[in-house]
Amino acid sequence: MSELPHRTAEQIPSADGTVPAPVVPAGPQRLPLGEHELGATATGSYHEPHAVLGAHPYHDAVTVRTLKPLAHAVEVVLEDGTSAAMEHEYDGIWTAVLDQPSVPRYRLRVTWHEGAEPVEVEEPYRFLPTLGELDLHLIGEGRHEQLWEVLGAHLRTIDGVAGASFAVWAPSARAVQVIGAFNHWDGRGSALRSLGSSGVWELFVPGVAEGDVYKFRILGADSQWRDKADPMARFSEIPPATGSIVTASDYTWQDDSWLAARAQTDALSAPMSIYEVHLASWRPGLGYVELAEQLVAYVKEMGFTHVEFMPVAEHPFGGSWGYQVTGYFAPTSRLGSPDELRHLIDAFHAAGIGVIVDWVPAHFPKDEFALARFDGTPLYEHADPRRGEHPDWGTYIFDLGRKEVRNFLVSNACYWLEEFHVDGLRVDAVASMLYLDYSRNDGEWLPNQFGGRENLEAIDFLQETNATAYKRAPGIVMIAEESTSFPGVTRPTDQGGLGFGFKWNMGWMHDTLEYLGEDPIYRQYSHSDLTFSMVYQYSENFVLPISHDEVVHGKGSLIRKAPGDAWQQAASERAYLALQWTHPGKQLLFMGSEYGQTSEWNEAKGLDWWLLEHAPHQGQQAFVRDLNALMHASPALYELDQDPAGFEWLIGDDAQRNTIAFVRRDRSGDPLVVVINFAPEPWHGYRVPLPQGGAWSEVLNSDAPVYGGSGVGNLGRVESEAVPMHGREHSVRLEVPPLGAVVLRPER
Repeated sequence: MSELPHRTAEQIPSADGTVPAPVVPAGPQRLPLGEHELGATATGSYHEPHAVLGAHPYHDAVTVRTLKPLAHAVEVVLEDGTSAAMEHEYDGIWTAVLDQPSVPRYRLRVTWHEGAEPVEVEEPYRFLPTLGELDLHLIGEGRHEQLWEVLGAHLRTIDGVAGASFAVWAPSARAVQVIGAFNHWDGRGSALRSLGSSGVWELFVPGVAEGDVYKFRILGADSQWRDKADPMARFSEIPPATGSIVTASDYTWQDDSWLAARAQTDALSAPMSIYEVHLASWRPGLGYVELAEQLVAYVKEMGFTHVEFMPVAEHPFGGSWGYQVTGYFAPTSRLGSPDELRHLIDAFHAAGIGVIVDWVPAHFPKDEFALARFDGTPLYEHADPRRGEHPDWGTYIFDLGRKEVRNFLVSNACYWLEEFHVDGLRVDAVASMLYLDYSRNDGEWLPNQFGGRENLEAIDFLQETNATAYKRAPGIVMIAEESTSFPGVTRPTDQGGLGFGFKWNMGWMHDTLEYLGEDPIYRQYSHSDLTFSMVYQYSENFVLPISHDEVVHGKGSLIRKAPGDAWQQAASERAYLALQWTHPGKQLLFMGSEYGQTSEWNEAKGLDWWLLEHAPHQGQQAFVRDLNALMHASPALYELDQDPAGFEWLIGDDAQRNTIAFVRRDRSGDPLVVVINFAPEPWHGYRVPLPQGGAWSEVLNSDAPVYGGSGVGNLGRVESEAVPMHGREHSVRLEVPPLGAVVLRPER
């Protein structure tokens, strides 16, 4: 080991107490450094490695240092081809002094062992930071809406040198290194520099290429090193591997016309039926590219307007279905690359189908390689377990009072909307975010500053997210999975609401499924379960969901929720779906329910597509396809979903016969009459009031033989009678099928 430079020897007092004038060595001088700076740099634990390594002007010369602990010899090579030998200074740090006044461009020529051919390499510490002052200011303020463009790994060419810049937020770290195969997983020579009070660390590493795997090695305030995946990684290794992958997109979108039309569409008054999909188990073995052919064609054939992906962000445990996210900016690599996901979404848009993605800002898992205790402290999570840990799911809860954490999530929402052109986000577990006492007993939660149970920080976050999303991506929809009566979920933020476009109507789902599960002889006592939803229908903008949550964990499939034999169960499912499609609100149906999947969904084995070899299941599938076709052809089923003028009860109180009838209207006032019988007997000559006289076409009958029904119906057409009923001048006698629905439209 070479001796350290002695900076004060010349100033030792002489015997008479005087201090001699400093002796200035002749020629260029080396920038002096202390043992602490050199030692910490040599171990990669110095917070400011750029102050030591790289080129630094000093006394009309330039001192160049590099950390090459395994080198046999190192030279500085200048642009003109001249070189200067470097001498070993301290524990792998090599130094040379160049006799010139300004910092030159240079490379390093390294001989790794005696007799080996030298190789030329670039020095990371000769490059300036890749983040500007504006970026750091916005990060510090929690207002960087495109955070993914500055943090994480980015391929760049700087000063003619190709490589990747790395930047990460870790404000309590003592040091940060980037490690990967490009540095043999030894980060001592790739220590990031601290960019001051922003808490951001940054380094440009020459030679890093697309596809390189990396992690951040972080020295916490507790003096412990931790290897962490990049929170801003845009691609990750296939689990159970946990490395982040350097990536860049070269995808060319073809959906300009789709985006332009979307921006002009009012989602509230447009048709919307959503097919909810777990991509990995729809047809196991298909990746994004294959799904772009098979899934897109299927959804289009079935007539759904939208598809909703269960979470596609990277997650370590497949059994979480994606709801325990470790890579918020990385589409799961299980199914392909990020650009292949872009291709899938583009294919949906080309087919005229919107794409909604489930998004999980409520909590994240405790896996050590990811966000948990990221810099050795509670960083992304709230420090107090009464606010920072979820008792049901064993996960951490985001500290939404910390502006940088809030910024991380708001920008993540924008990332999916802008980088992947998704048409909406369904925000998971909103209720768990809104209430501080959610799933907690007395003494296990802390009230807000006013003594209440509302999580004011989460409310602010959701308002900011929705306002930002709608501002940046015109025409998208933000949907809340919110299971309580929290007021104003879909009220605009400027009116004090949360600002969502839609809310899942969990009340409708629970009530109607409970009704469906009753033996028909007892349904008369639960009749209000069919009708109560109209009491509060116009309090929010609703989606009616039959989601994955209703067909797992012992709940059984949708078709098996109804009592009776196989025929009665199939008929009951069709009647129930007819109610869902004709009730005010938008529809969501989980994959498999459209053809009467009989077993519970199991993500490990996928759907039972073989059932479609049998006529009853072909009938269920045809019925859902025809429901979507009826919706597209009937503005009455969507234009006034959120307007009381779009719905009237015709018969709402016939509990004894388990039957309801109502009318839907479009903006022009044109009606559609719906009659649904949840009893196993047909009603012959059942009189129903009509909003107008004349002839009516039977445009849908769920008991049609093509669907597997018994064929009870009205031969496609009925004539009204001038028989007053329920205050209306006209009525009609109908053949109402058992466990069936009929829909009538006036003939013109």
